[in-house]
Amino acid sequence: MRLLHTLDFLDMRSTTYLYLSSMAVSDILMLVLMPLDLYKLWWFRPWLLGDAVCKLSQFVSECCTFSSILHMTALGAERYLAVCFPLRARLLVTRGRVRALIAALWVVALLSSAPVLVLVGVESVEGGDPECRITQFAQASGLMTAMLWLCNLYFIIPLTLLSLLYGLIARTLRQRAHAHRDHTHRQTLRMMVVIVLVFVLCWLPFHVGRTLFSLTPDPSAALYYISQYFNLVSFVLFYLSAAINPLLYNVLSARYRANVRSMLHLPPGPTAELRHRSHPSLSSTHF
Repeated sequence: MRLLHTLDFLDMRSTTYLYLSSMAVSDILMLVLMPLDLYKLWWFRPWLLGDAVCKLSQFVSECCTFSSILHMTALGAERYLAVCFPLRARLLVTRGRVRALIAALWVVALLSSAPVLVLVGVESVEGGDPECRITQFAQASGLMTAMLWLCNLYFIIPLTLLSLLYGLIARTLRQRAHAHRDHTHRQTLRMMVVIVLVFVLCWLPFHVGRTLFSLTPDPSAALYYISQYFNLVSFVLFYLSAAINPLLYNVLSARYRANVRSMLHLPPGPTAELRHRSHPSLSSTHF
């Protein structure tokens, strides 16, 4: 949805929409890979699609995950500059620099995901049917543990940074809202808080479940079945994170709603004309 939105509105070339269009690539790739994950979830043995599909599907999924988190963090940093240091942001944040940063974020995501190509593969355990799984080499060499900690750092560090940045944004907006009574400030603050909460809701169960199960060398039968249900819930939330952002923008952003209505050739909403006349003083903080 974000990609279609950006392609249909080439005039909307703000740096925010550059981030959103790049994040849309991750979302679409994750959703394209969902049938493979469903296949592995319900029919994991025997694996019939070959070693290359096993490795590449996991690699692309991990790369898209890392890329989305990096983009979200970079976008949070840009929002912080736009709200707290608007004059400096006008000088530092340009479309050319943002495009270069987005390319760098994808390179970092690709490099961070590269160990997955060694981490997973098609193996038969104790003479059983072949399955797409973490290889015995990865478990014995400590690669699995290292990758697990890397994934957790990719969650903890961005969450900490986003909480700090949005806290500073909230403080700035409260001060300005108290002085000017501007509805735009309250809307931006509400969007920032919701984005952080949804980020935690969608990703925390996934990381907790993977960490607990990976650190338990010989899980009991009860723990195994509990982990399966837990994995199912985290699986749903994991893919929900790829589809929920357009819904958030539609609910929380008047600008996004106006663009969607224009794409569908619908008349503008009643608040669009009023907002156009009012010219809010901090339009750079408003999606």
